[in-house]
Amino acid sequence: MSVVVVGAGLAGIACAVELRAAGVGVRVLDRADRVGGRMASKEMEGREVDYGAAYFTMRDPEFAEVVGRWRTAGLARPWTSELAVLGPGGRRRSPGPMRWAASHGLRSLVAELAAGLDVELGHEVRHVGPGPVVDGRPADAVVLAMPDPQAARLLDPSSCAAAAVTGRTWRPVVAVTARYPLREWTELPAAFVNDHPVLSLIADDGDRRGDGAPVLVAHTTSAVARRHDEDPDAAVPEVVEAMQDLLDLQHAPEWTNAHRWRFAAPESDRDEPFLLTDDGIGLAGDGWGSARIETAWRSGTLLGREVARRRLTG
Repeated sequence: MSVVVVGAGLAGIACAVELRAAGVGVRVLDRADRVGGRMASKEMEGREVDYGAAYFTMRDPEFAEVVGRWRTAGLARPWTSELAVLGPGGRRRSPGPMRWAASHGLRSLVAELAAGLDVELGHEVRHVGPGPVVDGRPADAVVLAMPDPQAARLLDPSSCAAAAVTGRTWRPVVAVTARYPLREWTELPAAFVNDHPVLSLIADDGDRRGDGAPVLVAHTTSAVARRHDEDPDAAVPEVVEAMQDLLDLQHAPEWTNAHRWRFAAPESDRDEPFLLTDDGIGLAGDGWGSARIETAWRSGTLLGREVARRRLTG
């Protein structure tokens, strides 16, 4: 038997990295065809586009060491410490911590961490029960590295972990990628959009990737995402119109792509960085803490260490 990690996003991969470092056997399973989770990027019309998380920040010293390795490898780069804010009062600037981006897409960072791990993609787990067991097969421990509603669908109601993933509301988002014939916008690394009926964020994907491509990625409000849950493509016209109004764009996009994230972020934070029950089922992800990429890494890392500690001392 070994530890099974379900979910090949940053939290699941970080957890598996810690287990492997401690000499604990670990397998990572994910139904997707690539690692990354919501740090998603994919090729659209010849270039990678980040259509999930927009950027990441770092405060944790250990995470800073990981980011340093990514930077040395040419994968991560400091992007901007100042974002725009668009709203009823016009446009203003919002200084803050350095936001980091990835030249090859944020997914490449997760892929780098996953190198050498036993990762099985295209594997859909259907049930996790006490024991613990994964689809009827026993394991020493099971880690679910995913949003609460997805974990709730897998967990047996009799599991001690089941109660921990019920009762929280998660915000959906539709991410719309739009490529324009030219760059009509200036000084827009990214912008928070306040009090808007359609948009919550706009990011200049060409700027954050560093190739200058005239590509914008916009995130909708939760209300728009819920309205178009069954057909995210139907959100595209109002998103494009909203970007044209906010950025004073004169040209229509050459092509667009829409992706629905049903569980983009929780409505509320947690104080605990992870959960590990007595029956050997762990929960990790950016839903354990505040919804940030750094939170996902820290949650998975700390849970991996605790699983390893129990395995090696128990």
